[in-house]
Amino acid sequence: MFGFRKRVYLDHASATPVLAEAVAAIARASDFFANPGGIHAESLAARALLEKSRERIAAHCAVKAREIVFASGLTEANNLAILGFARAQERVRRTLQGTHWIVSAIEHASVLECFSEIERMGGEVSHVAPDSGGCITPEAIATLLRKETLFVSVGWANNEIGVVQPLSAIARVLKEHERRHGTCVMLHTDAGQAPLYVPPQPHTLGVDMMSVGSGKLYGPRGIAYLFVSARTALAPVLLGGGQERGLRAGTEDVALASGFAVALDVVSRERSAERDRLRILRDTLATGIRSAVPEAVVNGDLKHALPHMLNISIPRINAEYLVLLLDRAGFALSTKSACREGDADSHVVAALGGADWRARNTLRMSLGRSTTAKDLSRMMRVCAACVAKAENIVAGDPS
Repeated sequence: MFGFRKRVYLDHASATPVLAEAVAAIARASDFFANPGGIHAESLAARALLEKSRERIAAHCAVKAREIVFASGLTEANNLAILGFARAQERVRRTLQGTHWIVSAIEHASVLECFSEIERMGGEVSHVAPDSGGCITPEAIATLLRKETLFVSVGWANNEIGVVQPLSAIARVLKEHERRHGTCVMLHTDAGQAPLYVPPQPHTLGVDMMSVGSGKLYGPRGIAYLFVSARTALAPVLLGGGQERGLRAGTEDVALASGFAVALDVVSRERSAERDRLRILRDTLATGIRSAVPEAVVNGDLKHALPHMLNISIPRINAEYLVLLLDRAGFALSTKSACREGDADSHVVAALGGADWRARNTLRMSLGRSTTAKDLSRMMRVCAACVAKAENIVAGDPS
């Protein structure tokens, strides 16, 4: 369409390429093929490498290695945190009736569906809405707390608009509630891509559980970890063996754990420089698109968002058609979370309020290590042309 041969990947919020260093670590660790649960020499060697990877990850989090539980991905880690806690409570109480749970209304499907299941189990769930900038405020959480509240889940940084949530302030509200009522309220966060730009240290944030996935951090897919604090009691959601302190049945993947640890090493070293570089590029992109397409609206407060994410809405277009036009022109981006692609509206942008078209006509651009100023300059020019074409199609003029 536009004659550009080089493709530009602007969908890092959906998935990141795997670092060469992580690929090399996986290849080296593949020699340790034995089951780490065995007692012979080969298994003991595999177990030693697995635990070394766990210790490296724990060091980045400033936690104890035994507080890190490996899982197959963020979806499983979130399920273990939320439904694992629910099942543990059900074992003690015999029912979840009379219990209260709070979740942010703008969470990923792997979190929201867990709370739908808790409702089916008899628990009462409150969904807390963000303000117009996409922030889940401590005050909004405080208004929903009850003596029966057991659990709060708020994602660290939203996966569609990138807004970083004030977890430390939310944790302080929960601690005050605990002191006042003599209760215990768990705080869980789906950390998503935040560790790319902010150290993932749960004790600093005041959270009891934190889900972190390798596939969003330039590591291999198929592995994640859940930080579980000492005061948190969980029941397994996968039944089988007693791996991962009895919390996650299934043979651990030593090679993927090694690749994950190495990827976290690399992104931690680059964190500060990449944060500053991408923020400049993202802000330039936002300014350029709004200049080329004056009707475009930025979703979420960029001052409080991850530096690599830009979510905009454009009136009078079909967002998926626009994404396909941009794809033909050599640019890969999305309309919303890949898990929600195909849904009519973005539930995240809808929660921000405003005109109906904002939630329907969203574009999510997420930058990464390979993104250059030249790429984005080209993107701004092409986007304006594609928007004009998309507007004509919606208006019924295919020319």
